[in-house]
Amino acid sequence: MASYKKVSFTRMADGTAADYQIVMNNTRQDRPHIAGHVLELLEKLKTVNPSYQITRYHHSLESATLAEAAGESEEMIVAALLHDIGDSVAPENHSALAAAVLQPYVSERTHWIVLHHGLFQGYHYLHHFGKDRNLRDTFKGHEFYQACIDFCAKYDQCAFDPALPAKPLAHFLPMVKRLFAREPFSATKTAREGRSITSLGYAVAQAKQ
Repeated sequence: MASYKKVSFTRMADGTAADYQIVMNNTRQDRPHIAGHVLELLEKLKTVNPSYQITRYHHSLESATLAEAAGESEEMIVAALLHDIGDSVAPENHSALAAAVLQPYVSERTHWIVLHHGLFQGYHYLHHFGKDRNLRDTFKGHEFYQACIDFCAKYDQCAFDPALPAKPLAHFLPMVKRLFAREPFSATKTAREGRSITSLGYAVAQAKQ
């Protein structure tokens, strides 16, 4: 059982440098467990929204399998595996949840794709509800616009097929562990406008640049 020191304050405004060093040290000590927590969210997709011919969990495995077969980077393969992990707790905002989990460990391009994939997927069904299927064009001209279209077309919208081969989770586990073993925010060194600074770890990482 890991041993953790405790801070002295009950209000953050009263914290000392030593207190916040304790927080940072404990955060680092917890990092090896992150991959396991993320995979728990993936496991929950086995029982989420049974509307499709396969579970969302199997859909995730298919997405990752397609990405790997296409020669994508290990980072993108893991993103394909985890892009829907928010569905069990934030179905209306699942893209943002998955993107937030991945953000400290992936490039800005990968983060942007995961963050916007839900909106871009709307191209395939929003017109059936009398809505504009081209809402994705709001981002036309963005440097990652086409990459997100390609992600949805090649690895997401087509990965609901029970006949499609899918590699087991065990195949992808080493990739997931390697991704979450990265130093947070090492893949993206600068914060662009619109990126939320919500964690002590992120704030400290930016201050050190």
